[in-house]
Amino acid sequence: MSTFMPKAAEIERSWYIIDAAGKPLGRVAVQAANLLRGKHKPIFAPHCDCGDHVIIINCGQAILTGAKMEKKIYYRHSGYIGHLKAVKAGSLMKSRPERAMMMAVKGMLPATVIGRKALTRLRVYAGATHKQEAQKPVMWEN
Repeated sequence: MSTFMPKAAEIERSWYIIDAAGKPLGRVAVQAANLLRGKHKPIFAPHCDCGDHVIIINCGQAILTGAKMEKKIYYRHSGYIGHLKAVKAGSLMKSRPERAMMMAVKGMLPATVIGRKALTRLRVYAGATHKQEAQKPVMWEN
């Protein structure tokens, strides 16, 4: 028996919605990363981009467990000496919850061409409405 190799033309991409309301941020990010990679499909191959499109709604209502709201810190650096910026998770979740979710999903994808391409198929919204009704996305329950 030979190994199945998925071809780019044969891959069918679906649209899924994940509702993050009341769920831990990391658990939602894991589900999104698996859908973006295509790990839920029987044709999954780690060297092929066979993932689906993912819409995450209600990011503003996602929760962080434990004391992460006060203790978790997100860092970014501009490249200039002394320009290290730090923001606590609680203030980031209040001001830009989409960014916190995007960073969580990005950290769970591989740092390769496939991971960067998969991240382009992710749409994140703080509220319950989204702009992709025309694609007829289905709710992902897992």
